[in-house]
Amino acid sequence: MPECRTTASTHNSISVVVRVQQPPAAARSIVVLPQSAQRHTYNLLNTPWNGEPFDSELAPIGRVLSVVLTLLPAVDVADGRAVRLVRGEAESEASHCAPLDAALAWQAGGAEWIHLVDLDAAFGRGSNAELLAAVIGELDINVQLSGGIRDDPSLERALSTDCTRVILSTAALQDPAWCAQTIAAHGERIAVSLDVRAVEDPDGSVQYRLAARGGSRDGGDLWDTLALLDGLGCARYVVTDVSKDGMLLGPNMELYRAINCATTARVIASGGISVIADLVVLAQAAAAGANLEGSIVGKALYAGRFTLPEALDAIRLYRY
Repeated sequence: MPECRTTASTHNSISVVVRVQQPPAAARSIVVLPQSAQRHTYNLLNTPWNGEPFDSELAPIGRVLSVVLTLLPAVDVADGRAVRLVRGEAESEASHCAPLDAALAWQAGGAEWIHLVDLDAAFGRGSNAELLAAVIGELDINVQLSGGIRDDPSLERALSTDCTRVILSTAALQDPAWCAQTIAAHGERIAVSLDVRAVEDPDGSVQYRLAARGGSRDGGDLWDTLALLDGLGCARYVVTDVSKDGMLLGPNMELYRAINCATTARVIASGGISVIADLVVLAQAAAAGANLEGSIVGKALYAGRFTLPEALDAIRLYRY
């Protein structure tokens, strides 16, 4: 597993100022959290992601500039309904509502992106392609479309919608030549899904293995796959710790730290989000220079752990 050098810091305020290298060189700080979220916050301030110490003298009180971490509410579809998986497993879905109703609700709540997934296609048991195309046609925001996209017919069907981005399935990695051709032809419109399982060896060390075909088959070593895809020019990965997916256990920050050391491609985190503080930790890492671009949020929103506007407010960043 890749290793990163870190530098300790004694700062422990919720409002964080960090030095960032890309782009431009400037200081940013996390906005102080709403009172409802502060009690859940845990601290990563002693482990800056690029080895740069935090320095509270770098910036005055900031002015609102932008949201660095993008939130993507999930709409996972099975048998025509919006559902949620548990640990990425087939037959673990809990039904919620009509997919269009869910997507429109997230759009009304301030989402700029939707993560739309055809679970039946992902598990090779059917397709919701027409329904998903119709949902996309009703939305005024960006959609990244996922689920069983592993060959030319499924790719062409996905690209024919008005979606902004198409996610190649982990199973597609079984055909590296096809992946290379697809990435070369469509560039930024393509991302690759990396469904990951942590496997503990007898000596206590942990391997990260890909869980291809909807999480049921071993897809090889994560680090070898990242090296291959980086060589093909892949610009973005959607990384899911399937052991945390739908479990409300918090994101696997050690996994994302290791991936940050292994690749400079952008990463969208998925799996485990439970409280607003989980999102703030990801936003802190992004502000500190990590390659985290966004976070997919599913069960926590459906379960009412927090609202989308509350989450968006909490991760707003400041910069002078």
